[in-house]
Amino acid sequence: MATRLKAFLAGHEKIHILDVHPTQPWVVTADEADSVVVWNWEHRQILYQVNAAGVDVRRVIDTQLQKLAGESDAALGAEGLKGGSVTHVKFYDDDVRFWTAWKNRAAASELSITESAPQPPITPCPPALRGRRFLVTCSLNKAVFLDLVTMKARDVPKAALDNKAPLCVEFLPKTTGSEGPFAAFGGPDGAIRVLSMATWQPFKRLTGGHKNAVSCMLTYATSQGETQLVTGGSDGSLVFWNLDSGVSTVKDGGPRLALNKVHDGGVLSISLARMVGAAPQLITTGVDKSLAIFDTMTLKEMRRIKQTIGKLACHSVCAWSHPRAPTFESLVAGKDPNLWGVDRGTGARPLVDLNKFVPPSAVPQGKKLKIYSMLVHPLQPQLVILGTNAGIALLEFDSKAIPAAAALPTPSGGKEHTVVYSAQREMRALTFSLGSAARRSDDPNSPTKAMAGGAAEASAVRQSRKRLASALYEENAKLAASPSGNYVSVRWPGQNSYAIYNCRNWSVVDSGAARFFAWDTVRDRYSILPAVAVQRPQLPTKGSSKKKAEAAAAAQAAAAAAAAAAASATVEVREILADGSAVLLCKAIDGRKESVVGLHGGALLGVAFRITVARERVTSAAALISSAQGAYQAAAAGGGVAPSSVGAGPDDNAVFAESPPNFQLYSWETFKPVSGLLPQPEWSAWDAGVEYCALVYKAYVVICAARPSFRSLGSVAISGAVSGVWHRRQFFVATPTTIEVVFVDSGIDPELEEKRLKKKQEEEDKKSREKADPNTLALAVLTVDAPQTATPKSTLKARPPLLQVVRLASFATPPAAPAVARPKTEEIARSPLAELDGSERKMEVAIAGGGQSAAASRLPPEQRRPVGPLVVVGVREGVLWLVDRYFTAHALALSHPGIRCRCLAAYGDAVSAVKWAARLGREHHDDLATFMVGMGYAKEALHLPGLSKRLEFDLAMQCNELQRALRVLLELSNSKEAPPEPLAQTAGLDVGLTLLALEQKQASLTEAVAGTARFASEFLAIIDAADATGQKDIALAALKRLAVAGEVEGALKAKEHRALSLRLASHGERARLAVQSNALISAGQGREAALAAALLGDPNLIEKAFADTGLFPEAALHAHQHGRVSSLQLIQDWNKTLQKQLPGKPGKLQTPGGGILSAKKSPSLRPPSATAPLVEVVAP
Repeated sequence: MATRLKAFLAGHEKIHILDVHPTQPWVVTADEADSVVVWNWEHRQILYQVNAAGVDVRRVIDTQLQKLAGESDAALGAEGLKGGSVTHVKFYDDDVRFWTAWKNRAAASELSITESAPQPPITPCPPALRGRRFLVTCSLNKAVFLDLVTMKARDVPKAALDNKAPLCVEFLPKTTGSEGPFAAFGGPDGAIRVLSMATWQPFKRLTGGHKNAVSCMLTYATSQGETQLVTGGSDGSLVFWNLDSGVSTVKDGGPRLALNKVHDGGVLSISLARMVGAAPQLITTGVDKSLAIFDTMTLKEMRRIKQTIGKLACHSVCAWSHPRAPTFESLVAGKDPNLWGVDRGTGARPLVDLNKFVPPSAVPQGKKLKIYSMLVHPLQPQLVILGTNAGIALLEFDSKAIPAAAALPTPSGGKEHTVVYSAQREMRALTFSLGSAARRSDDPNSPTKAMAGGAAEASAVRQSRKRLASALYEENAKLAASPSGNYVSVRWPGQNSYAIYNCRNWSVVDSGAARFFAWDTVRDRYSILPAVAVQRPQLPTKGSSKKKAEAAAAAQAAAAAAAAAAASATVEVREILADGSAVLLCKAIDGRKESVVGLHGGALLGVAFRITVARERVTSAAALISSAQGAYQAAAAGGGVAPSSVGAGPDDNAVFAESPPNFQLYSWETFKPVSGLLPQPEWSAWDAGVEYCALVYKAYVVICAARPSFRSLGSVAISGAVSGVWHRRQFFVATPTTIEVVFVDSGIDPELEEKRLKKKQEEEDKKSREKADPNTLALAVLTVDAPQTATPKSTLKARPPLLQVVRLASFATPPAAPAVARPKTEEIARSPLAELDGSERKMEVAIAGGGQSAAASRLPPEQRRPVGPLVVVGVREGVLWLVDRYFTAHALALSHPGIRCRCLAAYGDAVSAVKWAARLGREHHDDLATFMVGMGYAKEALHLPGLSKRLEFDLAMQCNELQRALRVLLELSNSKEAPPEPLAQTAGLDVGLTLLALEQKQASLTEAVAGTARFASEFLAIIDAADATGQKDIALAALKRLAVAGEVEGALKAKEHRALSLRLASHGERARLAVQSNALISAGQGREAALAAALLGDPNLIEKAFADTGLFPEAALHAHQHGRVSSLQLIQDWNKTLQKQLPGKPGKLQTPGGGILSAKKSPSLRPPSATAPLVEVVAP
């Protein structure tokens, strides 16, 4: 088994007590020097450290400062008391409460699966600690509850516990009114004292169980649903207490049952083991160096192991179940460098030697490395924490291993789903379905639809197991189903063996020795790498004869030859025919000479090689993929991949930079390579439609499109993915800590799309010619030359690929902050601060279209991921199914409108996605519309009722709905009609009143066109789009609004004026164009006014535009060019302008060429020096 040292914290004392947090990367330890350390193993940081035997000086100072500041009147209490020797440390918060209850209920529900009864839902515990995260430290003189969030502590002296030292602590799951939660302390007198954490006062005592000190405690749930507390004492007895009736009253209680003399010398540790298809078991270790296993239903001893580990002090035991070691039940640690595993068949045997992982320099000089405490991570069983005399060691056991299970396709209309798995040398089937109350229809208006995520978590799941056939081995296996679902392959890596079962009668179709196995995703074809048995040579013993030595040498040579044959083994391709027989298609595929180190199935066969020579020099990963040329044919009608080349985008260099290129893709049809060398993925997944492929690497997942050409779409930062499945354009993937979904769309590449459409048209033409009448084929050769027209450019718009990741589940739970509810009132004074925090809306219900209650969040809150490694089965009945290492099915809800709409759009049902959006808050419709546009559903996204005006305009323009775009733009710009003209001036009307009316008109006109001017580019875009599609009325309506804005001085920019003039001229609006020109002259924008006049064809207006705005050079040039009599006057005006700009008297300067200008400078000249002659413009 692949094992590595994930983290290590060096120390100098023996660590005999430790605990690990389920959701945070925290480990707390206590050593022989009574030093308590909280270590973050993910960031390699010590978060908290204190010597609990003495007095925490920091806390004493804080108390004295609070007293001096008047914040506290209490005198120095238990914080000034020395703690003494540390006896126990433990984390406690809402996460610990929930996951402890979850694991206990899951272990107790195994019998309901065996009996095919509906599995009761595991409901979350109500938050009781209000976001606090306690570190509980028990010592001889007191117990300290330290909140790691606020770093405030609460001391419980032993005087509050009948003056008895708290030796161990366990938290009871039951709460009673406002008294809970409860902490149970084991005392040296054998009594258990229950403390209320609400009042910090003793609640009751449990007595009559132990005669001596209580050494360990554990809570668990029985198969009958009862909550039990089991305690182990130094007298060697196990005592069981019923918490359902024993803690509900303040009255002291007695034990339910006591088992005496379980371990001679005392019980050291207790652990609960979940068993597949049976009641949970209790595993105990004692001073007598033995391990005992008890049935929780009968409370009878089932087995005792003492012979193998009789020399070790078994002070720590933990239940353990790992997919790579299916026969192991628990781990045991003693004062030894080895970590022992308890096998259900052979007993205990060493599993890991810690000396191979801990550096020798970390071990104290003159001492041997020994393990003094051990704990398995409660949610990630691949992580094992060890407390040694050299520090804390965190081991990771093969985090990539997944349960030996494979999902079979569900028949159309079926409600029961099947997963085949291998366990205890048998092939078994797990059948599961949602309960009748949890099953939901596809109608979004159905009242049974759940609007918030998590509905499926709280619903009953009906599941059952049954035996199918015998398996060849009991070791770790890898299962996979064929594309048709009629066959299931099982490969045992440890034995280099495989077998293929027929799902109809579960007979073996094919079997043999193979190192690797891979299925095709289109047909029932598979590829294997045959394995060659290598016999180990027998070394000659001392004093053996010469013949024996020669025989041994010959055997060694034969073994070397067999190893060479194994290295030169070639990949074979076989196919299962309709009658169920397997035939050989290819004995050896064309490829490289290096040995094969991996096979990956899919629409293309992936082969990984062991490249030992110098690798080919490649400049970039993009060049790697783009060099992969070749055609691979479709594998079946309607499936497979079209002939193309493998290419990648320019940003893929960073994606493929980690792995060396040793992976090549092959065609299942020609058995030849169709790509160059690529970096080898850890595993790959293809969708059933052969449109997308996921190449999974250690720190990321590369998403590729297979049609119209195999190319990389990009990568997503999902680290450590172990299992995944495609569901149309959705890739559901599981990591050791999370469940993610990647929504994928390949977008539109105009060049590739044109090639695809052209090829499709050629195929249709070919088919039509084949179906045509032979008599008409002769007419096809007669052609008539026609005028050649230019080929119009493609109107396809590029759409970039879409990759969006949504986290569905994780171990972390949302913070449990106390909810503040305010009563509704008729009128509430809304302040800006209140609007920011939304305090007035806490009791309100969001309303969507049709009066339905709407989800308040854009995406669902993260659900709780099931414990341990998982196999992603896929989406059935609107939920995502998962199977854990105990072969139990779990359902993750996809009913939240935010995720439901995305799933429907990715599946291709955009109409239903829009209907479901009615149950999503309208403030989230923009985000959903952006997603749907990325998926290629812009027209459907336009029907979302909660779109913002800006996004609605963009979508309307993209969908060519110009009438709606103009309407939205008028609302968005707040554009108004031009105010009416003022009354004509009469003979008796005062001139002052007339000027006042004109000023009012100008002010109202400026206000009316302010919005139009702000969105002038959008109005121009509508005009152009309407002109391109022949919608003249829309273009004129938009042009009218923009022309009114152009009449106001300073409303439009210069380039917008020029664009407006061009469009007015193209629409024949000569009157508006003249008004536009005169308005520009009044605004001093001569060039823009001249352009408008030029479009009108009025030379007088052009000259006026230049002259009235001071552009005399342009005016003189224009007059001279057209032979106008005003040219002399314009030149004189120009000279006057120059004289005003230049100091001194003008002097005459005739240019030698008799040109119209005496200097090639603009009218705005810099003042010359005193000796330089002045510039004068003369007529030609």
